Amino acid sequence: MLYLGGLFGLVTIGLWIFCLVDIITTQEGDCRNLPKMGWLVVILFLPLVGGVLWLVAGRPQGTSAYRAGAYERNTPGFPEYDRPGRFAVPDPAADEEFLRRCRERAEEQRRKGRGES
Repeated sequence: MLYLGGLFGLVTIGLWIFCLVDIITTQEGDCRNLPKMGWLVVILFLPLVGGVLWLVAGRPQGTSAYRAGAYERNTPGFPEYDRPGRFAVPDPAADEEFLRRCRERAEEQRRKGRGES
C-alpha cells in the first residue's frame, strides 16, 4: 500500500509541475475560463484538482506538445512542390526553351563582365 501512495504522490507532483510550467508559458489571452493569475492560484493551492481543472477547462484548445517560439519558423502548410500557385511546366519543350534563354542571358552577362561586346 505504501508503494501505491508513493506512486500517487509522484504522479501528483509531476502533474503539478507540468501544469505550472504550462500556465506560465501560456500567453495571457489564451487561457480559458479564468485569467492566468487565477489559474496560477488554483494550481498552487489545489495541486491535484487544480491540475485536472487546468487540463480540462483552462488550457488553450488546439495546443500541441510543441509550440514554436517567438523566433522559430513555422513549417509551411504545403510541401514545396505541392504549393498552390506554383508554376509547373506543362510540356518539356517549354522547359528547354526557358533553360536555353537562361544560358543565353548568363553568357551575355559574362561577356559584359569581361568587357567584351
